[in-house]
Amino acid sequence: MTQTDIWRLNATDLTALTRSGDLSAEEVTQNAIDRMHQANPALNAVVEDLSTEALSRARDLDVAVAGGAPAGLLHGVPVTIKINVDQKGHATSNGVVALKDVIAPDDAPVVRNLQNAGAVVIGRTNTPEFSFRADTDNPLHGRTHNPWGRHISPGGSSGGAGAAVMAGIGALAHGNDIGGSLRFPAAANGAVTVKPGLGRVPAWNPSQQAERGILAQSMSVQGLITRSAADLHLSMPSLIAPDPRDPFHVAMPWRGEAMDGPIKVAFTKNTFGYALHPEVDKALDTARDALVDAGYLVEEIDPPDVFECGRSGYRALMGEVLTLLRGDIEAAGSETIREIFEVYFQEFPPIVETDLIRILAKRTHYAREWSVFMEDYPLVLSPFLPQPFFKPDRDTEGAEGVHEVLGCAVYSYSMNFLGLPAACVPSRLAELPNGSQPINVQIAARRWREDMAVDAAAAIEARVGQMCLPLWEKMGA
Repeated sequence: MTQTDIWRLNATDLTALTRSGDLSAEEVTQNAIDRMHQANPALNAVVEDLSTEALSRARDLDVAVAGGAPAGLLHGVPVTIKINVDQKGHATSNGVVALKDVIAPDDAPVVRNLQNAGAVVIGRTNTPEFSFRADTDNPLHGRTHNPWGRHISPGGSSGGAGAAVMAGIGALAHGNDIGGSLRFPAAANGAVTVKPGLGRVPAWNPSQQAERGILAQSMSVQGLITRSAADLHLSMPSLIAPDPRDPFHVAMPWRGEAMDGPIKVAFTKNTFGYALHPEVDKALDTARDALVDAGYLVEEIDPPDVFECGRSGYRALMGEVLTLLRGDIEAAGSETIREIFEVYFQEFPPIVETDLIRILAKRTHYAREWSVFMEDYPLVLSPFLPQPFFKPDRDTEGAEGVHEVLGCAVYSYSMNFLGLPAACVPSRLAELPNGSQPINVQIAARRWREDMAVDAAAAIEARVGQMCLPLWEKMGA
């Protein structure tokens, strides 16, 4: 490892060196910035370069530690922040031209928590308009490209975050997830993430003019996209630190109690009538075998019906969007996003009025079914998507495109409706006619047990390896 290769280090390795004094925060930050300037022009993942203030902060951290201040858990770790979350003094544009001058008056809890732990923000990453696509493109900042090649979408809505961290731009990438927006980019780019459960990470944007709808509050969560599962164990304890501005945050430790005996895993390949691609099938088998070899007790059994739960939840979310956001989308959105939303409303007919109240009540029924099931099976290994990740702009191709992108993704948005944690980890590198492509699987966990999902992801990663390594070889890095 040369001084110019510091950017290759994961956050876990970086903090071992920065906290021991073998590397300074300034050295790490400068190397991350150099990598960003080298890799980002071809990707457009980072759309606001914060090099100057990042270096200033890194120097301040070094001076503080030299003066006897304790080094934070993430001392000197370069991170990126998604442009839909407030960072003081910067625009929270959410990919919308009309919001380009909405300057955050203060940091959101997730930004504050990362900085309190010693992380250094080097840039802000791209998102689609209103952060409501599984692809990343907008009229304000343009398209983000996948570092594996332009045959694959970078995912969304945290597409800039996923592309950045896998290309080596920062060791950690902030993102958020209301229906899959951490896990879609992880799957697209071959990264690792865990969608936290409801209330796990404090959330609020000081710039917001009104409170979010109840489903946005209960389905949307903040999190991180990383290159390794170990980095989630390192960083998530800082991310979940309490913040009084989120009155529904649940203050619990990252690690739960150890379980007696081997942990049972429910394993399913059920795709509810959607075709299961052979490469996804192989990825699932690899993940299963990795967990078995790691000592998990894996049993092929279907969990409670995620199809009905997921579709009901997303239809309810569309009802809330129709009621609360459609006016903003029509007034400030591009023609592309307006057309996509019209197809969303066809794919997921919005549940409104009295029926919306009823389905919100039934949410408890779905959650109870899963809670009871997970008494026996604390983890559920499933596909994330039944097919390899889709091409850029697939969701602009009418009903068929939206159906492929979101219609089949019931294992994704069902977890948001249930409020359960779910990790997403690569378990295969597929060689397809259009080029190389990572394939991720999903591991859902009991409520409040994100740590168990990440442990399982680490076991799969130990078998498969970090997907960034073949990616960097492909990129010539």
